[in-house]
Amino acid sequence: MQQVGVEPDALMPADVDETPLRGEKPRDVARRLARDKAEATRRMAERQDELTSAFILAADTVVAVGRRVLPKAETVEEAAQCLRLVSGRGHRVYSAVHLITPQGKHRQRIVETRVRFKNLSQDEIESYLASGEWRGKAGGYAIQGLAGAFAVKLVGSYTAVVGLPLYETVNLLVGEGYPVRLSWLNAA
Repeated sequence: MQQVGVEPDALMPADVDETPLRGEKPRDVARRLARDKAEATRRMAERQDELTSAFILAADTVVAVGRRVLPKAETVEEAAQCLRLVSGRGHRVYSAVHLITPQGKHRQRIVETRVRFKNLSQDEIESYLASGEWRGKAGGYAIQGLAGAFAVKLVGSYTAVVGLPLYETVNLLVGEGYPVRLSWLNAA
């Protein structure tokens, strides 16, 4: 967020159950989780005097093959399964951003990006797993790292695949009156 002139007052990780609900579409999973994280963060912020009138921003990213939501890989086995599922095929990445204004107004944006990976050899999968950068990442990969070499095609927002769609996030904040420091625009 600093790269676009947003300096958060606090970073407060929200602990929410990220299990998809039965029959829930991947897009809806991302939207619900971003909202749930924002609500959980708002409750934490309300207990801190200096944050009671803060803008609350939360996001979530979901990777899906068809209607199947891939996990945020926590084990090598999960990551390997994710990589095998996206190998040589297209998948979708849904990144949702949820904003709660100091007045309690809720605003949300969702970005869908299509990504296609090359066919991954077993050696490529094993090497990537050995890197460890898949840990906790939606779909078991971090496109901003080594997995960027696997992406044959990306249609949509690169920053959304990384985890936060910057264009949509900045516009959401500016639209609600958040003082984004756009001084970097004048430097160009």
